[in-house]
Amino acid sequence: MLSHLVLLERIMVGTALGGVIGYERDRHQRPVGLRTHAIVAMASATFMVVSTQFVFMQHYHEGDFVAVDSSRIAASVVSGIGFLAGGSILRTGATIQGLTTAAALWLVTALGLCAGCGMFVEAVFTTGLGVIALTLLRRFEDKDVIRRRISVVLGDEAPAPAVIVESLAKLGVVFANDEYERKTDGTTRSTIVVFDARFPGKIGVAELVAAIEQNAGIRSVRVQTIS
Repeated sequence: MLSHLVLLERIMVGTALGGVIGYERDRHQRPVGLRTHAIVAMASATFMVVSTQFVFMQHYHEGDFVAVDSSRIAASVVSGIGFLAGGSILRTGATIQGLTTAAALWLVTALGLCAGCGMFVEAVFTTGLGVIALTLLRRFEDKDVIRRRISVVLGDEAPAPAVIVESLAKLGVVFANDEYERKTDGTTRSTIVVFDARFPGKIGVAELVAAIEQNAGIRSVRVQTIS
């Protein structure tokens, strides 16, 4: 049986390593950040400590007929994290967000289990690989393509949304999803159009807004970069 100090050390290491991954998610303004990743790693490390040590805490005596499968708790943690990770995945039309964050939650679960069983070298090494995958490798993913969400408010004199789509398509824009909402306030009527699209990296926000505002009746334009 290990001492309580050693077990607490394992939980602390698992929490710290999970926090490293969470800090990277926070820096990129993801909805699941430092606290969530740290808590997930802390919980999984605690589960692993319980899995490896709970038998010794029961003070069984020699000759007692006891059969224990210490791997069942760890296996349940791996299965259970899927529900939490699934909650971080959002889908809007053809756009899916949160897959990388869900994978990061799965990763910190593994880090917590690794630290919980005392495999500190492996846990630290995997943390380093995780940080590399989340930071450096993102530069190789669609480096010349930017995903943006465009919200346009159209007045009565504005052209049909299809005209705006056509003007942006000339710039090489590929549309993934669109939404329409019409509002009426007395005699004033406006239409809100939201596009999710992929843009070549060479197209700046100023050029994009100019292409939209060249159409008459544009009341406002909002451009948001999405992951």
